[in-house]
Amino acid sequence: MTRILIADDHPVVRRGVTEILTRQLKDAVCGEAESAQQALQQVQQKKWDLVILDVTMPGRSGIDVLHEIKTAQPNLPVLVVSVHPEQQYGKRVLQSGASGYLNKGTSSDEFLKAVKKLLAGGKYVSPTLAEWLAGDLSGDQKRPLHESLSDRELEVLRMIGSGETISKIADDLRLGVTTVSTYRARILKKMGMTTTAQLMHYALVNGLTAKTPFPSPEQPSDTGG
Repeated sequence: MTRILIADDHPVVRRGVTEILTRQLKDAVCGEAESAQQALQQVQQKKWDLVILDVTMPGRSGIDVLHEIKTAQPNLPVLVVSVHPEQQYGKRVLQSGASGYLNKGTSSDEFLKAVKKLLAGGKYVSPTLAEWLAGDLSGDQKRPLHESLSDRELEVLRMIGSGETISKIADDLRLGVTTVSTYRARILKKMGMTTTAQLMHYALVNGLTAKTPFPSPEQPSDTGG
């Protein structure tokens, strides 16, 4: 039996991923978590062979959850999935201990390839991410402004870009309003900006706010991302 935990706040996504896995992996048994707290509880209470973790989770970011999972279960492979392009989160999550990163726009075939590779003890890096990482190592890659941000700062930027107020961000992240305001000030300084409007525009242009569904089981395999 292969036990896979799917952590995503969209029920349709969890249901679709479960269908893909149970249809293609005959011994797969899937569990679900709709929040960061549930994901951590599931990891602490049960034994899993793989965690499929969304970057964008309510309350806390998937990167926060990833750090805690790897602290509690260092050998548990985690496949991070996100709507965001590889160059925005791929390197960050791999450095944080993930065994793979997958864009949600990929095909079902590529998704299954990644899952099987991680279950076999390997790591998954898409051709797009591999090419970007090679350019980054060679110094030829132009680094986006938000790459200088910490994980928490990036999460605050994403939430600002989604139009959330400082008080709402503080409530969602369980932080003080003053703390979030300090993060905002740091983000502005690091990115050479002066207004919240500039941050919102940057997040929108760079795709740091939107969410899209995971490929459905019926999606053709030639719609890769």
